[in-house]
Amino acid sequence: MEFAYQPYIDPDFESLIERIYPPRVCVDNDTYPDCTLVKVDSANKHGILLELVQVLTDLDLVISKSYISSDGGWFMDVFHVTDQLGNKLTDESLILYIQQAICASRRVPNQTGPTIKRQVRPSHVSSSSSSDHTALEITGIDRPGLLSEISAVLAQLECHVTAAVAWTHSGRAAVIIYVEEGRGGGPIVDSGRLAHVQEQLENVVEAHHGTGERRSVRLTDPKLGRTHTERRLHQLLYADLDYTRCQGCNDAGDSGSVHRRDCAKIHVTIEPCEEKGYSIVNLRSADRPKLLFDTVCALTDMEYVVFHAAVSSLGTLADQEYFIRQKDGCTLEKESERHKLSQCLIAAIERRDCDGLRLDVCTMNRMGLLSDVTRAFRENGLSISRAEVGRHGEMAIGSFYVTEASSGGSYVSPETVEQVRKELGESIVVVDKLPCWNGEVKPTAASKPSTRRHDGSAGGEKPRFSLGTLFWAHLGWLSSNFGSSIRS
Repeated sequence: MEFAYQPYIDPDFESLIERIYPPRVCVDNDTYPDCTLVKVDSANKHGILLELVQVLTDLDLVISKSYISSDGGWFMDVFHVTDQLGNKLTDESLILYIQQAICASRRVPNQTGPTIKRQVRPSHVSSSSSSDHTALEITGIDRPGLLSEISAVLAQLECHVTAAVAWTHSGRAAVIIYVEEGRGGGPIVDSGRLAHVQEQLENVVEAHHGTGERRSVRLTDPKLGRTHTERRLHQLLYADLDYTRCQGCNDAGDSGSVHRRDCAKIHVTIEPCEEKGYSIVNLRSADRPKLLFDTVCALTDMEYVVFHAAVSSLGTLADQEYFIRQKDGCTLEKESERHKLSQCLIAAIERRDCDGLRLDVCTMNRMGLLSDVTRAFRENGLSISRAEVGRHGEMAIGSFYVTEASSGGSYVSPETVEQVRKELGESIVVVDKLPCWNGEVKPTAASKPSTRRHDGSAGGEKPRFSLGTLFWAHLGWLSSNFGSSIRS
């Protein structure tokens, strides 16, 4: 095991540096005609890359390229971003929100930013639900009807669901539900009631688990600074060991120093950079929204530090390259370490890539709504592979990825969807169709399908993307752009 020794930095001194040198955020619409550059330089700290990516992805912005350098005590990053329609960011309120959100964690107390003309906030459900509601976290075996049974118990106990997110991967499920008191609203604060709710939910989860099988049910009080919902889902599934089922080929070189893994068209290569004392991680996968967020989540929560990185997407493919060390300064010398990191990166990418027909629901919010919707799915033989439900004012908005349990996820009949609509009497819109789905369900006037960018251009293979040939060429340009602010 090789060590890269670093000087000890007192945490108080580190926070002092952040106050003296707050982040500098520049939003540049002049350099490129087809994208906006978001440039950030700041005092460096563990997790800062994830914080930046989280701000941008929570706004549903598309990151097509990124260059990162954080050697020493400073962090420099450039993101190439557009909105979901591929347009540059020209809304002044949005630009101001990005600048304020990135600087928020290091702003001097009681310092307020300039007033914006209209409200801009992340679209993710956690933006309005995580800090002032009781959170329910469940992990266990994935099975048809799980979310339906959980939401039915909550409705019976008069717990109002304000937001919910569910992911499934490798036969495991993770669910986070934010609830409030059904009568009068507000978080559940009575300890006896909390214990009763947890006991009833544990009975539901345990009913389909054998002795010794992993499962968990946890209720947490509302609090500021709660972990981002999607990052928390990654953490729950990682703790549930869902990554151990990721299988692929292991193509090591003669020296055994190169570890390759291919799982579901995701390629991961980990090799040493002995000259600089890094481990180099290369990933190639299909491009999709929030890919960078999922990858950086895995690296950060596994306590790896990203010193340099370059990310690029073209057509349907995305390449990512990271120069990393463990938080203690060690590189990945053991085969077991490389094997685990490869599996965890594959799992982080796969978790959001669920099978199923996407159905969007938009209706007036009410008590027991989630229970009614999921019960209709279950009674019509539909299994939920992923779900996200939130509220916007008086409206409840949700997206469900469903499959027919009897078909193994390969078919959902138009008749089934129409039957669900008849039973619910809600506005249901088919957004994403499975290849074999030939039905058409027209949206009603009260419902608008969400717009999501899918780059359908010819993907084709492209030249191997390398930090050595691209990132270092941009480093001089980065330094010239940021140097003045660092020296000032």
